[in-house]
Amino acid sequence: MNIKKITGVLFLGSAFLSAFAGEKDWVEYVNTLQGTNSKFELTRGNTYATTAMPWGMNFWTPQTGLVGDGWIYQHFKDSIRGFRQTHQCSSWTNDYGAFSIMPVVGNLAVDQYGRATRFSHDKEVAKPNYYKVTFENGQTTEMSPTERGVYFRFAYPQGKDAYLVLDGHRGGNMVRLYPEENKIVGFTSNGNHSCPDGFANYFVLYFNKPFKSYGTWKDADGKKTENSKDANGSHVGAYVQFESGAVVEAKVISSFISIDQAEMNFRRELAGLKSLEEARELAADAWNEQLGKVEVEGGTEEEKATFYSCFFRSMLFPRKFYEYDANNNPIYYSTYDGKLHDGYMYTDNGFWDTFRAQFPLNALLHPEIHGRYVNSLLDAYDQSGWLPTWSFPGHNCGMVGNHAASLLADAYVKGFSFDTDKALKSMLHEATNKGPHGPSNGRDGWADYFSLGYVPYPEYRESVAKTLEFCYDDFCAYQIARLSGNDYMAKLFGKQIYNYENVYEPSTRFMRGRDKKGNWTPNFDPKEWGGPYTEGCAWHYHWSVFHDIQGLINLMGGEKNFVAKLDSVFSEPNTFKVGTYGYVIHEMAEMAMINMGQYAHGNQPIQHMIYLYNYAGEPWKNQYWAREVMNKLYSSGPNGYPGDEDQGQTSSWYVISAMGLYSVCPGTDQYVIGSPVFPKMTIHLENGKKLVIEADGNSLDNRYIQSSSLNGKPFTRNWLTYKELTDGGVIRYKMGNKPNISRGVTVKDRPYSVSAK
Repeated sequence: MNIKKITGVLFLGSAFLSAFAGEKDWVEYVNTLQGTNSKFELTRGNTYATTAMPWGMNFWTPQTGLVGDGWIYQHFKDSIRGFRQTHQCSSWTNDYGAFSIMPVVGNLAVDQYGRATRFSHDKEVAKPNYYKVTFENGQTTEMSPTERGVYFRFAYPQGKDAYLVLDGHRGGNMVRLYPEENKIVGFTSNGNHSCPDGFANYFVLYFNKPFKSYGTWKDADGKKTENSKDANGSHVGAYVQFESGAVVEAKVISSFISIDQAEMNFRRELAGLKSLEEARELAADAWNEQLGKVEVEGGTEEEKATFYSCFFRSMLFPRKFYEYDANNNPIYYSTYDGKLHDGYMYTDNGFWDTFRAQFPLNALLHPEIHGRYVNSLLDAYDQSGWLPTWSFPGHNCGMVGNHAASLLADAYVKGFSFDTDKALKSMLHEATNKGPHGPSNGRDGWADYFSLGYVPYPEYRESVAKTLEFCYDDFCAYQIARLSGNDYMAKLFGKQIYNYENVYEPSTRFMRGRDKKGNWTPNFDPKEWGGPYTEGCAWHYHWSVFHDIQGLINLMGGEKNFVAKLDSVFSEPNTFKVGTYGYVIHEMAEMAMINMGQYAHGNQPIQHMIYLYNYAGEPWKNQYWAREVMNKLYSSGPNGYPGDEDQGQTSSWYVISAMGLYSVCPGTDQYVIGSPVFPKMTIHLENGKKLVIEADGNSLDNRYIQSSSLNGKPFTRNWLTYKELTDGGVIRYKMGNKPNISRGVTVKDRPYSVSAK
């Protein structure tokens, strides 16, 4: 693939732009079909062909799935039934505020079955800034995004009737046509339990060609009413007809505030655009600005495509949930209290997944948006009484843990500013209450956790996972309290930071469930999923002591036992017992598929495990496995991931690991060293500095670090600090094809553990 030169690029004012503006078109490396060959039974990413701006408020995608189906776009399907505005962050959580439009040729079919049209992937272009498909019926659809809208072009074949169908999807909606203005407005209120009363997504569509005919329709059977200009109901839509062979441009925008605000968004983002090509170029500029923050040199073309495709997905979530008023000030409709507020708000992120890699990556590469985001967490607390844990768009609260604590602590130790007293108050509230919204809203079993030192099983499902994650979150709160001088809160949270010891069972050397009386759960099998574990088994959760790996090593009787167990993860058979799940869930199938023993990279609990060799004197094994995972489990194609991509986490794991770094314990300022993928990587930091990572002699064979230096000074430790990275400079590694078993092996070379004094 050739990297194209681009000229006249309009960047948007970042301080570091002059270093690389106008040089390379990184968008050309991105394939938005990466990870789309997924299904319920086995996931290769659970992504869709996302056409969007970085962190855009609205995404657009071709829709192969049925309305209401979480699998919007599946690569193995051969028909499209709409082009959908989507806010979906996971197939498992479905969508909200969704509507779609679809060109129809010949007989007018408005329902999603009748309007579905066959296509082939060889007639498809899928980039972040541009999507194009030519259907078997000869119709071509193109689209390019803005932050809150999209620019469409529909080219209809000659000699056949040309229609466009708007589908408001189920859940309550309205459409209104203005034929004299070539315009359609409306709203859709489809959502979930986290959407407050009155929630709606308001849309406006402007066309550049007159309507030859028009009407509305309703219900799944698509009952049409010709010449109707208005429709309201649980599921309504509209249709318009154009001249045969017409090339129609449509500018589509929406707002979560009002139709008037949608019109204002239109004037700001779309009204001045003269062509789809202009929209396409502006979107490419926006993406190249972000993708160009990391320039890679060397490596294979496939490695570059995989890197930039993953980097693209790392910058989709959390999405911007704010708009701008007439004075260009940010405002937003809050899904936490249903009111309008000034300021920045973000949504669509599940911290159980993303605290591990996405947010440590954001802190490094995107500090401006990251600072706004962590402050928005406290705004959500003000508006609802709870910190977000899984926002979609309000408190959806899936999975377990209170990992807003992780985001806040990680930001605090890295110098981001927010109200620490409010943060600690909110974290104490989360730790001593169970909220109404879901398993991660407050704490299941919080009273037992405080009195017993663990969450008992079977009194509470997923108890081991909850104990370990509560313990880590308590450490995060302890960090903020300790460093901000709040001795009372530091003492309160500090009492719990060793609670992981209470679910460690010495005879098996695993984390196990135990009941209120202290009895261990009988008939233990470390390969049995569910029960006291979340989407995993004992092999996966054994390592979830992010803040005290040295303490875990001590529990296991020393480094030799610890390293042997790390090794055993890969040497054990890749078998499982379905346990309390009762059937083979996709995470089990994915672990078996990748064939790396009990290592289940397709799910989050074990993704940090390979970096733990750095804590036990054998960092070269981390270097081996980091490269093995990146090489074997990731690609740029439709089978690009070994499991769920999960709102940027699995992509961020690849991106930051490709830098030769990983944040094992967010809430500290350390990034643990792995093995970089490329011979050279230049990171353009937002503070105007550059961080260059050079790996002399680097290749898949030469994956082992022989020596290392920072700005010319040799070092052997297995970590670098956030400040060292953001101060810029040159990290230089000498790589080789054999491990250097004398480098990084001393106690002082090991990353942070709270019990290591």
